Amino acid sequence: MALFLTLAAGLWGLGYLMKTPRNARWIMILLLYLIVLAIQIVFPDGHPLRVLFGGTKGEWFVIGALGLGIWGYSLGLKRLRGMTRPENKPKEPAPDESPSVEVERNARHIVLREIGGQGQKRLKAAKVLVIGAGGLGAPALQYLGAAGVGTLGVVDDDMVSNDNLQRQVIHTDARIGMPKVFSAQTALEAQNPFLTVRPYNRRLTADIAEELIGDYDLVLDGTDDPDTRYAINAACVATETPLISGALSAWEGQVTTFAPHRGSPCYRCVFPNPNAPGLAPSCAEGGVLGPLPGVIGAMMAVEAIKELTEAGEGLAGRMIIYDALYAETRTIRLRRDPKCPVCGG
Repeated sequence: MALFLTLAAGLWGLGYLMKTPRNARWIMILLLYLIVLAIQIVFPDGHPLRVLFGGTKGEWFVIGALGLGIWGYSLGLKRLRGMTRPENKPKEPAPDESPSVEVERNARHIVLREIGGQGQKRLKAAKVLVIGAGGLGAPALQYLGAAGVGTLGVVDDDMVSNDNLQRQVIHTDARIGMPKVFSAQTALEAQNPFLTVRPYNRRLTADIAEELIGDYDLVLDGTDDPDTRYAINAACVATETPLISGALSAWEGQVTTFAPHRGSPCYRCVFPNPNAPGLAPSCAEGGVLGPLPGVIGAMMAVEAIKELTEAGEGLAGRMIIYDALYAETRTIRLRRDPKCPVCGG
């Protein structure tokens, strides 16, 4: 048996030097044992190979049974340990995730007269859907997550690319090639462990828009595709969900809130038809100032917090237009179209 032990030790050492996984090393030793056991069974007593390894058939069977018993015991012990690991117990607040820590985190909101403790509770209970995790969605998501919104849904079918990083600050160079919704989820959960992030790695289409939006209290539209915008608007009108809409163009951005169930116009009232081709070039075609999406996206987050906490006066029926090139801001009134095919009548 000394030869068997020597060979087993040699196999283990060789596997260690070659960085072979532990399971593979045990399999090699098991194969060696089966070869020795076969020699004991096949060859007659006194055969040189049986003498070389020593022992009798009975002794080798006993060794195998002991090894099997030890393996079963270790497997059972591992299972018992797994059952008592902390992650398998009911989760208890860690010291840095206790309610008092969350209150301290949101203290600057709580001391605001217009928000207070009740407003912060509303933010915690709220579910907000942000459509688009790009230039507008990135800052809006970050500020809503930091503000203590309890559940954030994010819809996008795009991947992070190098040319996004000039303005889409929620993403990083290390996450190039990752779906934007998962990149955003990584950033949001790292920023605030108290929130729930729901990533939807797909394009929002009319066939799912109403069902998805119906599960949320508020929607932020940061998309740049007219068909998607019209689908979002129709679903928000049908579900009576307030819609905060932002848009960008080179040096200029705009923000408004559409809530026709409260008497304000919907997106279709203001933009009854898509822009003619070439009239409103995309960011890739016309360019966009890097910080501008941050300004407009942060304004969208401000309006979202006001909607959820019922603080101040929102932008329903009004649109803010910000011209970064000339440092001008103006507000225009929006009228509801009684003949609107979406919210009219």
